[in-house]
Amino acid sequence: MSRGMRSSLLTGVFLLTLALVLAGCGGGGEKKEDENKTEDTKAQKGGGGDSGQIAIEGSSTVLPITQAAAEGFNQQNPEVRITVGGAGTGDGFEAFCSGETQISDASRPIEEGEAQTCQENGVEFIELPVALDALSVVVNPRNDFADDITIDQLRTLWEPDAEGQITQWNQVNAEWPSQQINLYGPGTQSGTFDYFTEEVVGKSKESRSDYQASEDDNVLVQGVVGDPNALGYFGLSYYLQNQQQLKALTVEGVVPSAETAQSGEYPLARPLFIYVSTQALEENPSIEEFVNFYLENVNQFVEQVQYVPLPEGGVQEARERFQNRTTGTSPDDALGGEGKAKGKKKEKK
Repeated sequence: MSRGMRSSLLTGVFLLTLALVLAGCGGGGEKKEDENKTEDTKAQKGGGGDSGQIAIEGSSTVLPITQAAAEGFNQQNPEVRITVGGAGTGDGFEAFCSGETQISDASRPIEEGEAQTCQENGVEFIELPVALDALSVVVNPRNDFADDITIDQLRTLWEPDAEGQITQWNQVNAEWPSQQINLYGPGTQSGTFDYFTEEVVGKSKESRSDYQASEDDNVLVQGVVGDPNALGYFGLSYYLQNQQQLKALTVEGVVPSAETAQSGEYPLARPLFIYVSTQALEENPSIEEFVNFYLENVNQFVEQVQYVPLPEGGVQEARERFQNRTTGTSPDDALGGEGKAKGKKKEKK
């Protein structure tokens, strides 16, 4: 064989080998891309994601409890990365029902439309009560005239028709001075806003809009602290942690406290929840470990952040719901059969 023929043959073999290698690399790339698409689709359907990560979003009221649980869990499981946000109950359910998060914090039960969105996106959930709250109505400590407020007075102050009309303290109570009143409350994505408007105004999301709004309860606290004409509302924990700088009003003559929330005597007592994706539980072992840890120690975390522990019947109900994978919503189970979630209201005089 001549040198030229030998060179041509070697060149041909080299080119054929190179083509086969490139084809193999190209096929592997397509397969990898398809695998990534599959993983993206699973995440969009409420999948568990990386077993070393847990994403939680939702209520700023429930946020301190879940953060305490996450910190306790991480002390024993430092390899698991848990992110906890407090954008509000509404935003939390939006992320949860689209599969962006595996757990959702909520200061109210999931609404019918949100549950429908979850169902349409294939996100099945377990509803777990974790605490009670006594929604606190507060004023600045320099306020020396307001000590008690009724549900009717709160309605007069917060109903949509009050916008631009009820602007003075004496319009709420004739015995109060004719001074300007400045309002502070949760934004429209907050579960606290939904609960308060339903309980006080009579319809969820119905409220005047001319007030200082924020989904961050710490912002509301600072607003009331800095304004002698302020009145605001938020979760009991935020009041207790700042009670040297705030003054809580009694509602219908009842003090907001752990005792009045558990007895159901306080008119604005409510349950707090977490929602867990069942698909995430199947795909991410860390989520089951975390939720079990959360429920086993829930009252410890609740007391740590100065919220109201569930009665033992409520704790047991939550553990059984999780253990049995009981899906759907049943908020009246929050008191474990010892009373309805809203409690018994004190009769108006």
